[in-house]
Amino acid sequence: MGPLFAAFGIQPHLLLAQLVNFAILFLVLWYFLYRPTMKTLDERRKVVAKGVEDAQEASAALAGATEKASEITRSAESDAEGIVARAREEAGTERERLVQEAHTRAETIERDAQARAAEAAERALRESEKEIARLAILAAEKAMRQKGA
Repeated sequence: MGPLFAAFGIQPHLLLAQLVNFAILFLVLWYFLYRPTMKTLDERRKVVAKGVEDAQEASAALAGATEKASEITRSAESDAEGIVARAREEAGTERERLVQEAHTRAETIERDAQARAAEAAERALRESEKEIARLAILAAEKAMRQKGA
């Protein structure tokens, strides 16, 4: 191989030195450039994977929150319907109570008015009896005076 190297002008000791220089350059570039670059790329890949995972978790949490919100809304609507139904029922009961109370008051007022009217009629009858008796006495006195005079 020596004559072949000589024919192309290759010197083996320079070739060996270039190989050593190339190996040193390769190791330096690998250590100071390739490893940090790969480390940075690996960190970025992890960050991107974490971001995708967080986005999936957020999407699942959003779906759960949406479902929970609609469940709460349905529950609130049914509670509101129950409250409205109870309020209507209570209003009907209260209305019936008030109507009954009004009827009771009206009956009481009517009885009181009839009692007062009966009392007034009785009083008027007694007064007219007294007046009739007084007039009868006056008429009798007048008749006696006319007979005696």
